[in-house]
Amino acid sequence: MELRPRVRECGIKIGILETGEENSITDVPGVRVGHATLIRGSGKLSPGHGPVRTGVTVILPHEGNVYREKVRAGVDVQNGAGELTGALQVMEWGILETPIALTSTLNVGLVHDAIVDCVLDQNPDIGIGSEVILPVVGECDDSYLNDARGRHVKREHVQEAIANAGKKVPEGSVGAGTGMSTLGFKSGVGTASRRLSSDLGGHVLGVLVVANFGSSGDLCIDGVPVGRELPADRDGPSDGGSIVTVIATDAPVTSLELTRIAARVPLALGRVGSTSSDSSGDVSIAFSSAERIDLSSASPPRMVRAVATKTLDAVFRATVEATEEAILNSIFTSETMKGRDDNVSPGLPIDETLKIMRKHGRM
Repeated sequence: MELRPRVRECGIKIGILETGEENSITDVPGVRVGHATLIRGSGKLSPGHGPVRTGVTVILPHEGNVYREKVRAGVDVQNGAGELTGALQVMEWGILETPIALTSTLNVGLVHDAIVDCVLDQNPDIGIGSEVILPVVGECDDSYLNDARGRHVKREHVQEAIANAGKKVPEGSVGAGTGMSTLGFKSGVGTASRRLSSDLGGHVLGVLVVANFGSSGDLCIDGVPVGRELPADRDGPSDGGSIVTVIATDAPVTSLELTRIAARVPLALGRVGSTSSDSSGDVSIAFSSAERIDLSSASPPRMVRAVATKTLDAVFRATVEATEEAILNSIFTSETMKGRDDNVSPGLPIDETLKIMRKHGRM
């Protein structure tokens, strides 16, 4: 497989804030990400058999038992033609109590069931009393390249993703991003992070996206309408699609503030060229690892105070910058992929793109 550079490795700097050490969501202490990638078969679609271009990605908020040590969270929906299971509970209680899993649309139920199994295995007392599990599972549609009817992601793949979870996050056509396309090009999983200055607490915010949206010709990079200037004789997926965005931070913010943080993602989508089409599911979830909440404890969780306005403004900026860069990373790192019925999602022509960026003085 071709090793392709991230956008920053090409000399394009998005925004003004500094990145974290890995420029990844895993720069937030305790956060880990794992993938399981399924690629097999070629040629004509045989429903239920292949070709297969799909997978699952799991985000672990911390290294402990998330069900017993919950974290504060918030959800925002820009356009609701998609699914994020468990979102109503996050909105109601302002907490997250399971890993976050991302996959393809028709695999949501299977992945949901697998996360339930994993949480039950970790917590054998659940179900004896009144406790239940409502996993958070997000999706995008990969049926342009994948045999979606086959629903090929199984329990063992979710377990594999969890077992593989680590600090280093492979990007592009991996995990839940395997069969995805964005703005006319192959895309997939992308991640990025930002670190606030020490006078604002030095907090870290990281973003991971599964990007699968937009129209060919609309790609914009650091304000440059690259999609308009690249050759137009490209075959690729049709318009529409979705994006799921996961935001993590170690800033001590409230659930309400996390909802407001998640609501800044659409600003980044507009920067890269999204118009949030009618069929797009644009959903964001944000959580903070600053505090773990044990609701079974006799001592109630402490009330997190809202951070200063100056700090919150910087967190908002970090969200927009990191999301924009994560989306671009998902495109830059994805190579051309041929899938079902020989459908092709073309990789971004990086050399031509950089020539355009230099012409506009962005390099």
